[in-house]
Amino acid sequence: MRSVDVGRTTRQRVAMPNPSSIGEFDLIARLRAAAGAFRQDVLIGIGDDGAVLRVPRGRELVVVMDTLVAGVHFPRGTAAADIGWKALAVNLSDLAAMGAEPAWATLALTLPRPDARWVKDFARGFAALAKRHHVALVGGDTTRGPLTITVQAHGFVPPRQALRRDGARAGDAIFVSGTLGDAAAGLAIVQRRLRTDATTTKRLRARLDRPVPRVLLGLALRELASAAIDVSDGIAADLGHVLDASGVGAALDLDALPASSALCALVPDVRARRALQLGGDDYELCFTVPRNKVARVAAIARALRTPLTRIGTIERAPGLRDANGRALARSGYAHFSRKSQA
Repeated sequence: MRSVDVGRTTRQRVAMPNPSSIGEFDLIARLRAAAGAFRQDVLIGIGDDGAVLRVPRGRELVVVMDTLVAGVHFPRGTAAADIGWKALAVNLSDLAAMGAEPAWATLALTLPRPDARWVKDFARGFAALAKRHHVALVGGDTTRGPLTITVQAHGFVPPRQALRRDGARAGDAIFVSGTLGDAAAGLAIVQRRLRTDATTTKRLRARLDRPVPRVLLGLALRELASAAIDVSDGIAADLGHVLDASGVGAALDLDALPASSALCALVPDVRARRALQLGGDDYELCFTVPRNKVARVAAIARALRTPLTRIGTIERAPGLRDANGRALARSGYAHFSRKSQA
């Protein structure tokens, strides 16, 4: 408490607000002002009991949702702007895996305390990615509790063109975008299981904190891929979901798994590097392509300037194997395992 003048002759003591603390409605106002892009298909957005949105004629609506929990999906102490970015990125990655064009998002934000600076930085990171993909934040909720962020994202696809997990067939080639293992290495550095120089740390940590959703690739794959999934829990685990949905198996060429120069320099041992490549949080796209369309993949890679690497082949016999026919464990991140803490 401190004294403030409230008139020429009256002097009284009033409580001054803590500049780092805000109320729920102020929090919502800050998120509304800072996050999201303007879209004409948002008829009523934040500020009412619900959003009113117009789905374009001749399009189907794709809806995805992900929750991030502190210490589980991102390390404690991660910058608020990076959390804001990642909360949206993991949802846009799901839309990309469906071949959907992003449009809208809702946000449920649970905070241990109403920290104005944290909210400002979070909204800045969220908005940076939202505006890049023309996504409008149209509603949500705020509450008090352990730091948890839930985002629901919405996108559009032409009728019956959504990419699915159940379309892989024997003989299809298996591809993955980008490189694998950088995010897992970034987490290992945070957890002090790996050590490296500042430049490499920054590069690998960026892959963990600010994954880049392959939205344009997802759109390009609509008429090419037979199945697709984003790599969130690890390439073996996520490819396994495609195999189960499609009723097929696969031979995975472990030597073909793409690795960045930073990861190769940090972990020169092939077996150790492969363990990181089978980890999660890459948010690349894994997809299958019929053999008569494989030649078109290179053209897409050039057009999008995105590396696309063939890593295996779909087979009739169930199960996941290496190139020599040895069974591979479909291990990956599991939310209820003893190791599911960041």
